[in-house]
Amino acid sequence: SLSGIRRSFEQARRAADVFRNRLKVYAGIELGQPLQGPKAAEDILAACDFDFVLASLHNLKGKKDFYELDYSQVDLTKTLHQYFDEILETIEWGKFDSLAHLTYPWRYIVGEHGLAIDDVQLSGRIDEALTALIKNGKALEVNTSGLRQKLGETMPNLQIVKRYYELGGKLVTLGSDAHRWPDVGAGMEEGMKLIRQAGFTHFALYSHHEPKLLPIE
Repeated sequence: SLSGIRRSFEQARRAADVFRNRLKVYAGIELGQPLQGPKAAEDILAACDFDFVLASLHNLKGKKDFYELDYSQVDLTKTLHQYFDEILETIEWGKFDSLAHLTYPWRYIVGEHGLAIDDVQLSGRIDEALTALIKNGKALEVNTSGLRQKLGETMPNLQIVKRYYELGGKLVTLGSDAHRWPDVGAGMEEGMKLIRQAGFTHFALYSHHEPKLLPIE
């Protein structure tokens, strides 16, 4: 609920005040499928002065989460093209700072169901998304949760992060996508190594929606 989000935001700001001399605490939010509920997304953004907004897409309009799909009944090529259509719409909407786990469907299609995705066939769509992020000044998230799942790689993987760099991408964020406290920060060392391998020397940290480029250590 909006009131719950406000409470969470206020708690983050209180924590920032309590720990101000020892720890920097930022306030952020992940907006899943913002264009499937645009008014709710706008209301949330208007209610809180977040430092960082992460946009994500877990399901197509009118469809179940990729986690729940019956892949014996799914046209993979059509579904993935629809996914990138909606990703591009989200990037053009633009009211966020970084795009989360670009290859989220891979987690289930490849990782959980062992099906093949023709990355070469989709390279044009991936390039479209990466180019749109660059054009609109948005960051690409390297999500490390895939390292602890059956997928076994970050979302997106090294090849795509490297392609983002080659196209002129300068803003990359790292996220562990923790849904339980032991996973907070999991995979950050591997993520840092990956973005360095892709060509980056810095990663982005956002304060009041302004990226601060910090060196990879």
